[in-house]
Amino acid sequence: MSANSPETTVTVVLVKAGRTKIGYPAELLHDDGTRLTVRAPWAGAGVRDFGFVRFEPGDVFTEYYWRDRWYSVKEVRDATGALKGWYCDIARPATLVGTDLVVEDLDLDLWRSADGTDVRRLDEDEFEESGLAEADPRAASAAMAALDELETLAREGGFEALLT
Repeated sequence: MSANSPETTVTVVLVKAGRTKIGYPAELLHDDGTRLTVRAPWAGAGVRDFGFVRFEPGDVFTEYYWRDRWYSVKEVRDATGALKGWYCDIARPATLVGTDLVVEDLDLDLWRSADGTDVRRLDEDEFEESGLAEADPRAASAAMAALDELETLAREGGFEALLT
């Protein structure tokens, strides 16, 4: 599928432990065969307050997925367009099946604030509890390497080089 038309819609399907965690419509902005870019409003119900950032109705996520990388990067802006930061999911490489953009979440996440002063690894305990290291050591190793790569990028200036 190509994103020649700005009206192309996909459904982002986030899968965790073999089950669909959430699915939501998104506008397909770009697909070059390796990286896909979509834009969607906050798909959660109401406000989600993490303490270090709040996702709320009106927020807009521009999401970058790769078919050959073990992560996605989501630029988060509020309703006025002000940048809140970037939320990154460690996941198996994305696949596009028809109009479904399927991403398997591997529990690890990373947050980088808009000004870069707050970079934090998230959910490492959930990753440990998932048993992936025993069930699929190669995938667990790829996931940890992806988290390390994103953290390095986040601390050394951000994700712009990945996203242009």
